[in-house]
Amino acid sequence: MTDSIRDRLWTAEIDAQSYAEPADKYQAALMEQYKVYVEMADRVSGRRMLANTFFLSLNTAVFTVIGVFLQHKHQGAPWLLVIPLIAVVGQCAAWFYLVRSYRQLSTAKYEVAGLLEEKLPASPYWRAEWTALGEGKDRSKYWPLSHLEQGVPILFAATYIAGFLLAVTT
Repeated sequence: MTDSIRDRLWTAEIDAQSYAEPADKYQAALMEQYKVYVEMADRVSGRRMLANTFFLSLNTAVFTVIGVFLQHKHQGAPWLLVIPLIAVVGQCAAWFYLVRSYRQLSTAKYEVAGLLEEKLPASPYWRAEWTALGEGKDRSKYWPLSHLEQGVPILFAATYIAGFLLAVTT
């Protein structure tokens, strides 16, 4: 395993000779661009986690409100619950698509970072790390978090729908 990672880590076309005098400035500029780009990719992940925190907090608050209302018997028509149901399922859909969008953006950013790494002496993210993680195909090594993240809004939406159906049928 280590040998296959080593083979994927180093860029064969780049060696010490690639850093001869005129190439030094080019390599320095490329390295600076790469550092900035990887930092931006990391910030996308941070924003994704912030969005998940927001939606988890929002849904926790919704469940708290539901719990408070369930303590008191209401005489209103149960079909009136359709309005809040649409709102909460709608925000779950927004959450789902936001997570999906962040996943697509991260995928593109790391692909571009990998292409930049082709011009650097090493390819730690794109080739080496991804090989070490079994390219996301072996769950015992790595299971992309975005797969789990997209399931959470679906779970909340299903729970809201089930609760609504229970409320209108009882």
